[in-house]
Amino acid sequence: MVTSATIAGVGVALPPTVRQDEVWSEFFANRYSGARRTLAQRIFANSGVTTRQAAVSPLLEDVSDWSTERRMRRFQVEAVPLGKEAVERALADAGVTADEIGLFAVCSCTGYATPGLDILLARDLGMAPEVRRLFVGHMGCYAALPGLGTAADFVVAQGRPALLLCAELTSLHLQPAGGQADVQQIVSHALFSDAAAAVVLTPGSPGYAVREVAAITDSTTADHMTWEVTDLGFRMGLSPRVPDVLALHVRKMVVDLLARNGLRIGDVDGWAVHPGGPKILDVVQERLGVDDTALTASRDVLSAYGNCSSPTVLLVLDALRRRAAPPERVVMLAFGPGLTLYGTLLETSTVTT
Repeated sequence: MVTSATIAGVGVALPPTVRQDEVWSEFFANRYSGARRTLAQRIFANSGVTTRQAAVSPLLEDVSDWSTERRMRRFQVEAVPLGKEAVERALADAGVTADEIGLFAVCSCTGYATPGLDILLARDLGMAPEVRRLFVGHMGCYAALPGLGTAADFVVAQGRPALLLCAELTSLHLQPAGGQADVQQIVSHALFSDAAAAVVLTPGSPGYAVREVAAITDSTTADHMTWEVTDLGFRMGLSPRVPDVLALHVRKMVVDLLARNGLRIGDVDGWAVHPGGPKILDVVQERLGVDDTALTASRDVLSAYGNCSSPTVLLVLDALRRRAAPPERVVMLAFGPGLTLYGTLLETSTVTT
């Protein structure tokens, strides 16, 4: 009987890299003037982002006046090869072939079409016709963790491998300058980036076992983070009060998650925290009472890749896995619309059946 699912492989695929200072000086600086330009420059400089990835770089194409239809068509063009690359790397890392996958789950909030990535990639990668498919849309930055939990549940229930892909192209949702909510758009444009990350979960394999997935949603703050479909792509609403809401809930959620598994915060030697921005990481660190080194991987991912929405927490996990001495016990944390906090406990495992 299978009692746990383990992360047997991780794969990452990235579009071309651009420097944050170049994105500012060669594109965004020209969109603003006066006090608004000074504010925008400060936001970009303090974002914690040094380099970022863009499938549709503003240095090459200004998509701010594109219709949503045009953006969605471009999403398929860019996301299919990017997702395929991430999946192929995850399968190779796990030593699993595509036709062995029993469940293929895809998370994305930046592109929609039918047939979608789940169908097209299942076909192109040679997955079995009987493979179960699941598409998780519009959950935002925390989507990887409910996706991971669903895939793990499938592995335990069915005794077969599952595959999770998170693919986001936020660069397609560049918004026109101006408007009452423009400061929120400046913050979004300073932080968000593109990436794809895939995870293979298997029964009875060495790796990180998924022990539990937990969530808290504070629906009284639902308007603090929004992702609205408009005629000109998807528009982010991002309240500066988001870190304050996280401060209210994150410690209790983590303490309760660990307590249910007989653990305390001091027992965790790996933290994969979604780097939604520098202030979010500062709040999580302060509320958990951990030292600066605990969130090094999250800050490094923010600096090198920006906030890539749903794949980002998987990029942090991959960074932890690649350390010379990987942590034995990892807590993954991600946050998004709702406001919603998700936590996942991983522990290293030998063959577990």
